[in-house]
Amino acid sequence: MEKERPKERSNFFSTKFIRFLGGKNLFFILLILLLSACVIFMFQKVSFIFTPLKVLFEVVILPGVLAIIGYYLLRPLLGLLERWRIPRVWGIFLLYIAVIGIITLLVVLVYPFLRDQFTNLAQEFPGYFMALTQNVVDYLNNSRFNEYLDKIGFNYDEVVKNFTTDMFETVKDTATNLAQGVASGITGFLSTLTGIVLSLVTVPFILFYLLKDGKKLPSFILKMCPPRMRKEVHAILHDMDKQISSYIQGQILVSMCIGAMVTIGFLIIGMKYALLLGFLAMITSVVPYLGPVIAITPAVIIALVTSPFMLIKLAIVWTVVQLIEGKFISPQIMGKSLSIHPITIIFVLLTAGSLFGVPGVILGIPGYAILKVLVTHLFNLFKQRYNRYEDEDHQKYEV
Repeated sequence: MEKERPKERSNFFSTKFIRFLGGKNLFFILLILLLSACVIFMFQKVSFIFTPLKVLFEVVILPGVLAIIGYYLLRPLLGLLERWRIPRVWGIFLLYIAVIGIITLLVVLVYPFLRDQFTNLAQEFPGYFMALTQNVVDYLNNSRFNEYLDKIGFNYDEVVKNFTTDMFETVKDTATNLAQGVASGITGFLSTLTGIVLSLVTVPFILFYLLKDGKKLPSFILKMCPPRMRKEVHAILHDMDKQISSYIQGQILVSMCIGAMVTIGFLIIGMKYALLLGFLAMITSVVPYLGPVIAITPAVIIALVTSPFMLIKLAIVWTVVQLIEGKFISPQIMGKSLSIHPITIIFVLLTAGSLFGVPGVILGIPGYAILKVLVTHLFNLFKQRYNRYEDEDHQKYEV
């Protein structure tokens, strides 16, 4: 006969209510949260200790990000030169010469034209805006809305007049305050400008060593990890590298294609400032979804003031560009490597922009992609560990 198992002694953790809440695991989780809160509280009290690290991060972030972008853009070309049996260092110098030549050509040939167009647009844009406002007022005066607005006593002519007056007063006050603050803030401005210039000067040096020794970095990180973890760490580093590379290279190529298509389309329909608007579309397209909205706004205002037919032609060009980009260019260049839902992208952009401003909008998506890779691998490791201690097959995770 089998021996009867001794009954477990009842304790606080064996009560039904505590077992329903999670038993011992609940208290372990609460203890971890309590210790985490204590650590955060202590860090807040001694935050001055980390001021040098904060300053170092602020100094390094700009040249570091620019160098990483340049690294992922030039790495495929450097690999091609190495396949042609050109030494790595000489290949880097050849790429530097090519990049300097391209930048010089753009500055000499394109920059003066863009500068003139931007100057003219900045001078004429207030007139475009006022003409658009007047067109809206004229439309309301000749439409059925005029009767309804008169019944409720809404005088939009007065509203437009007050809005225009307030806008000019705001601009005037802002200019006055800016002029008054220039003298007091000249030292800070020069300091910031000096920091930015120094950061930009260091980018080529950081980029050179990234291109020269970038392949050695994963091996260096793996050697620091315990042998048992190296396989998982290698997979994480590989996936992170793939995500960043596909996003940077793909987004730059897609933005260039959009800028070229918008410029050609605007030239065909006779849109004013076609090259400047195409350049704006290329720059803003680096930010998914929100960028095109920013780029199309000045073009819509100019088209509305020019003629209703121009607005129709603008809509046709923009629709064709978006269809070509969404159906052919992005799937071929970027593929499905990021696997991020559009709603998630929008929320990430809004959150990162609110927390970190423009840098957050630009770096939010690649940062989220890296975090997603890390969390996915950690969850896979958790599933493997959970299944190892689970006897019933129907209770195991599907791996």
